Amino acid sequence: MAGQTHYPHLFTPLDLGFTTLPNRILMGSMHTGLEEDKGRLERLARYFAARARGGVGLMVTGGIAPNRQGWLAPFSAKLTTQAEKNKHRLVCSAVHDEGGRICMQILHAGRYAAHPMLVAPSPLRAPISPLRPWEMSPRLIRSTIQDFARTAALAREAGYDGVEIMGSEGYLINQFVAARTNKRTDDWGGSFENRIRFPLEIMRAVRAQTGPDFIVIFRVSMLDLVEDGSTWDEVVALARAVEAAGATLINTGIGWHEARIPTIATMVPRGAYAWVTERLKPEISIPLITTNRINTPEKAEEILALGQADMVSMARPLLADPDFARKAAEGRATEINTCIACNQACLDHIFEKKTASCLVNPRACHETSLPPFEIHTGTSKGRVAVVGAGPAGLSCATELAARGFETHLYEASGAIGGQFNMAKRIPGKEEFTETLRYFNTLLEKTGVHCHFHTTVTTEMLQEQGFSDVVLATGVSPRVPALDGMDHPKVLSYIDVLLHQKPVGRTAAIIGAGGIGFDVAMYLTEPDAVPASSLDAYRQEWGIDPDYRQSGGLAEARPAPPSRKVWLLQRSRGKFGASLGKTTGWAHRLTLRHRGVEMWGGVTYQKVDDSGLHLLVNQEPRILEVENVVICAGQEPQRTLQPDLKAAGIRVQLIGGAKLAAELDAKRAIEEGLLAAWAVEPLG
Repeated sequence: MAGQTHYPHLFTPLDLGFTTLPNRILMGSMHTGLEEDKGRLERLARYFAARARGGVGLMVTGGIAPNRQGWLAPFSAKLTTQAEKNKHRLVCSAVHDEGGRICMQILHAGRYAAHPMLVAPSPLRAPISPLRPWEMSPRLIRSTIQDFARTAALAREAGYDGVEIMGSEGYLINQFVAARTNKRTDDWGGSFENRIRFPLEIMRAVRAQTGPDFIVIFRVSMLDLVEDGSTWDEVVALARAVEAAGATLINTGIGWHEARIPTIATMVPRGAYAWVTERLKPEISIPLITTNRINTPEKAEEILALGQADMVSMARPLLADPDFARKAAEGRATEINTCIACNQACLDHIFEKKTASCLVNPRACHETSLPPFEIHTGTSKGRVAVVGAGPAGLSCATELAARGFETHLYEASGAIGGQFNMAKRIPGKEEFTETLRYFNTLLEKTGVHCHFHTTVTTEMLQEQGFSDVVLATGVSPRVPALDGMDHPKVLSYIDVLLHQKPVGRTAAIIGAGGIGFDVAMYLTEPDAVPASSLDAYRQEWGIDPDYRQSGGLAEARPAPPSRKVWLLQRSRGKFGASLGKTTGWAHRLTLRHRGVEMWGGVTYQKVDDSGLHLLVNQEPRILEVENVVICAGQEPQRTLQPDLKAAGIRVQLIGGAKLAAELDAKRAIEEGLLAAWAVEPLG
């Protein structure tokens, strides 16, 4: 296979003794919401079957509770009965029919549970939860150990190839291990030996119930990133003990959910935590899996070639492209739809109690309702025009062409991308370039006819004989009613991000939505940063690569910002309220690190040579800034729609042209796909 030439380490089989994995790619655990399906788990089965067909070496399900107290939320997925076991048979059969292997993750939420039955080693409320847990009695502890073992046995009976015991990220097992959350004085707390008794007894019980020829992955929290977390010596001691208790593999866990350090967002450098896995490798003899922000075969190959790990875990990258492994193995890496670590449709959806999906791949978790992407060959099904080559237009045009339509994509500028050409310039959002690379490849592969530097008119589209037109013409910045908008100090976000007009050392940003935050991130990017993005990330967030403190923490030392910036909004509400739940807090913290002043309840008056005049809590103020950047929303561009309709041409609006309230690439790409499938073939 080509992969053995281009990525020889990634596609080397991994011998586990009783079985051999075909490559070193693990699809890591990720809850999707499909686990809670009240039916036959058919959607979950189709989801995993697609990834097995794509060539991944081993997969792990989202967390399945071993009892009701361990639920993530009321009526979340659990495996405790024969009836529940029988539902999982479909998942295992679907994976095995495609030649794949799958493990089930056993997860007890502990104090992270969102229900009144939550329990923990000590009755300490988590800072991210309003609920205080019940303290587990010794009897409940012992029964919970047996519950883990029973669930593992049921998983084997259902057909799973193994289980993963979730011992990291601050869930129940991790809560027993860390002094931060275990304040017990009995045999289950106090000394380190007592605190690790719970995970070791679970490991032994699971192995006893499942036998020697069953994969048991134990996920160890190698870097808690919270105060009073585990020390390095404790991590090593636990890993050695877990190995001795019968684990097949050890997986890397990074950061508790309550940690205030981003670990999987776009701002985190690729492979940022492979170093901690590498540090553990000499201490144990079983294979080690590394994880977090590994999203390309090149980065995965590099980690394995350097000997930092024996296997790489990629969860969201397999959500973005189920064929990741097969494309890499066949030498088609440019065709991989790369995960950009935005979290918008995956983790944010889960926290909003929605089914997960993927911004760059709307088919993810919707395999039963959306047709697969296949390139049609044969006679044309019709001629369709797509106007605008932003994310919505690109999604629609490539989908139409793949379906067999002669598709013409019109773009007024000289390049594809639309708003992504601004987003990719935001520090921490450089991954957006990968999506543009993917669509460029797809445009060529599907045969879309691209027309750049072209301003479309109704007459032109009529003359070309298009039966359908899809308008993906995007948005234009909203211009607020403010005296002095023509002053040289005033710039739009397009001036700053796309045209890169110079901005002075002091700036005020009008509008604190997603675009306002992006502009603030762009303008405050430090002038002097360490040569390595990894060093800069560690310094900004306080991560110690020498692991001298418990939890791996160090003093945060953000670099000085390049500008003094004020971020302003009319409302008195939360700044960045529209930002994603799993990333918004990190963006707000970053701007605080950089000294950005956030003022709410502002009334704008005028801009003149003195600066920006405004009222703050009805008190007059003047911000003596060199520039004022307008991020006050957008208006849809859809001027072609009425004339096209009048001409009898079927028209669809997608993306910003349909709704410009807040730029949303997730919605744009999904609408592009759905619009393409709404076009009916001729004849």
